[in-house]
Amino acid sequence: MEIKVLGAGCPKCKHAEKVVREAVEASGVDTQVEKVTDMMEIARYGVFGTPAVVIDGDVKCVGKVPKKEDVIGWIK
Repeated sequence: MEIKVLGAGCPKCKHAEKVVREAVEASGVDTQVEKVTDMMEIARYGVFGTPAVVIDGDVKCVGKVPKKEDVIGWIK
């Protein structure tokens, strides 16, 4: 499983990354979380609002910080 948190580094993006990492830890799923800050790479996902969460190439959340429970549901 590949999880990417897309965002330039604003406070909301940092919070989204924290929530995703906490959800991964709570779920017990063995996966890496990658932070993507390159705007060209972010745009390749069709994302023009950050933060965004991408799991295995599928955009799950755009323009808001996801809830921890939602992230756990996406990765289980």
